[in-house]
Amino acid sequence: MEYDKLCKDILNLDPKVRYAGVCDETGTTKHGGQREGVKNLLTSEETKKSNMQALARWGLRNALVPKIGKGKYSMAEYEKLKRITFPLAESELLLVTTEVDADHKKIINNILDLLQNPSKNHVRD
Repeated sequence: MEYDKLCKDILNLDPKVRYAGVCDETGTTKHGGQREGVKNLLTSEETKKSNMQALARWGLRNALVPKIGKGKYSMAEYEKLKRITFPLAESELLLVTTEVDADHKKIINNILDLLQNPSKNHVRD
């Protein structure tokens, strides 16, 4: 899958998507990034640390896969944003942040469609 295109497609899904990026096992964002004109809430070092924490949480979830199945996504809502993570390859995560008032269910469903069908048009009503 072409991760730069994926991130661009996710940013185009909804104007309330603030960020779409893919990080590797070091927490470094390798593809995608912040929507133009959106103020960063974290420094680049804080973003990397947050990515590392998300990777660690997915590692813990993966320990339960034999009993509950593979995770599709995880979401946390904070006072200033929502953060949604999707596991990709073994040591890569897709991280998406939205505005608090975003329709996260619609965004999540569209992203799951993108991940399953990368060539399909993914704007849902």
